Amino acid sequence: MDKYLGKKLDGRYEIMELIGIGGMANVYKAYDIIEDRIVAVKILREEYMENDDFRRRFKNESKAMAVLNHPNVMRVYDVSFSDKMQSIVMEFIDGITLKEYIEQQGVLKWKEAVHFTVQILRALQHAHDKGIVHRDIKPQNIMLLSDGTIKITDFGIARFARSETHTITDKAIGSVHYISPEQASGDTIDARTDIYSVGVMLYEMLTGRVPFEADSPVSVALKQIQSTAPTPRSINPSIPEGLEEITMHAMEKDVNKRYQSAAQMLRDIDEFKRNPSILFEYKYLNAPHAGDDRKYSEAIQSARSSKGKKKKAKEKEKVKRAPIIPVLAGVTAAFVIVTAAFIGWMIYLNNPFVKVDDAIVPTLVGEKYDNVKISPKYSDFTIQVEDTGFSDEYAKGIIYEQSPKEGTTVKVDSIIKVKVSTGQQTVTLPDFSGQDAAQVFARLDEYGLVYEETSIFDDGIPSGCVVKTNPGEGAQVTAGSLITVYVSMGKEEKLVTVPDLIGIKLDDAKKLLGDNYKLKLGKITYDNDSDEPAGVIIEQSFAPDSQVSQGSAIDVVVSGEDDDNMIKLTLMIPLPREIGRQVEMSATLDGVEVQKDTLVPAEAKTWKPVFEGEGGKADVAIFFDGELYQTYELDFDRKGHTPIGDYSSEFTE
Repeated sequence: MDKYLGKKLDGRYEIMELIGIGGMANVYKAYDIIEDRIVAVKILREEYMENDDFRRRFKNESKAMAVLNHPNVMRVYDVSFSDKMQSIVMEFIDGITLKEYIEQQGVLKWKEAVHFTVQILRALQHAHDKGIVHRDIKPQNIMLLSDGTIKITDFGIARFARSETHTITDKAIGSVHYISPEQASGDTIDARTDIYSVGVMLYEMLTGRVPFEADSPVSVALKQIQSTAPTPRSINPSIPEGLEEITMHAMEKDVNKRYQSAAQMLRDIDEFKRNPSILFEYKYLNAPHAGDDRKYSEAIQSARSSKGKKKKAKEKEKVKRAPIIPVLAGVTAAFVIVTAAFIGWMIYLNNPFVKVDDAIVPTLVGEKYDNVKISPKYSDFTIQVEDTGFSDEYAKGIIYEQSPKEGTTVKVDSIIKVKVSTGQQTVTLPDFSGQDAAQVFARLDEYGLVYEETSIFDDGIPSGCVVKTNPGEGAQVTAGSLITVYVSMGKEEKLVTVPDLIGIKLDDAKKLLGDNYKLKLGKITYDNDSDEPAGVIIEQSFAPDSQVSQGSAIDVVVSGEDDDNMIKLTLMIPLPREIGRQVEMSATLDGVEVQKDTLVPAEAKTWKPVFEGEGGKADVAIFFDGELYQTYELDFDRKGHTPIGDYSSEFTE
């Protein structure tokens, strides 16, 4: 038994159950008795407690996640490091991994893939702004909640971009199907590595498969470095061209041709969402850049050569003008005297030689502006509001951007300009019912909302017009929210299957048609010459299993009057149609077997046992190969029956 189950860690976390087993740690569901909430506790396995590398990676994960505060990143509440145990207390997420969701769906709708990708990129931009590179972005490390929210987890191999302590082996860590070419080859990596991994995930969501497959991880890594992936549209032609361009641009093998930040990729996605037919055509990627050593060197050499030519021209011009130097000497001397006097006066006023202390710019992003402006922590700086604006990430009054960036060295009393959030931009949804769907989609795009179309039948709304939305009229939603739009396909002509009425009493047929099939009994004709028991149907106008419109009338022929005092009732027992072998059906009336037949359910479809009685009520049991199948109560006076128990769902092939 797991030694942590039922234990209380640090006097507050009651371990409830093991919910995950990872490469170096186990994850438990626990109850925080102080905060009265369910949490997840990640504990480093005992066998790795003596391994310095694993201990370093585990601490690095807690350090990386602790500095992040973003709705799409799993939150860290607490950490504990000792010689006996190392643990991280995190937000508990009740969901599945994005990998599991992709495997369930096969291929995702492009709108859904974009919805997930936007959340991932926003979280990564936040991490990259903090100087953190995840290095292991893959769908297995992305949690998906039931409301469509994404949470990035597992920062176990993340590192701080400014850290100088990484090693060559650190650089190549990652999941081989999602690592970048520079990661696979062991080169230095930065935030653009995460962008490549996002591109691979977007590729997988759109096509249902990863770009590169091979027999071994090494072979996959070599393909990441050398091979070109098939274009997404060659696998799934329904993908818009603009989205394909975004995907392939994120997967550029040359880091300098790739998106340089999550923000750049988000901007293209925003453009695509506004106009799904957009084409980006990244032709500028062929221009010289700093990553191309030869072209870059040629550009530098050209610039230097041009500069040298200009310098020689100026020297020649200076030689030609040499005779006028004595004329200008007096003017120059006067200018120098005036300038020196002005500089002396400024020195006297400002005293620039007085030493001003340096200070490190703090992190203001994510802080409440009202608190920052009065807090003594920031007394070494002058905080100025440069702008305000809507923000999907930060609540009203929270700083969402600052200049200079955190960690910059400046002089005391320097100005830090900040931008403060006015909250998420909200939209009150109007009533779209009855409006043309194309016009409604255009309106939703203007509002900055993501929409998903669902087609339904509706008797009152013309085809191609909106029936309703979810959320509905009057709902307040934020920019980027997903709106389900139900579009009418017009009135539905509903068809039903005609049941087999042969051998059934007239009253039973009427009840059966009305209750179960939304049909009605039509013209009734009697046949006194029939050999069948009196009062039962011997012919019907529509053949059994034929399709007719709901509400149709079924004409029947009934056998002549029955002079016998005995009342006969016939039950129509539905059979499991997937069973193609012979079975034995039997029926008892008040415990006495009255009928037994051998038949094939897939062919017979129904079994019609007949019961006789002089009046009153009786109990019927139906058996399938000797096992209880259904039970009924018969009422011979009313010539009807009532189902009591149904166990038919348990009988399958």
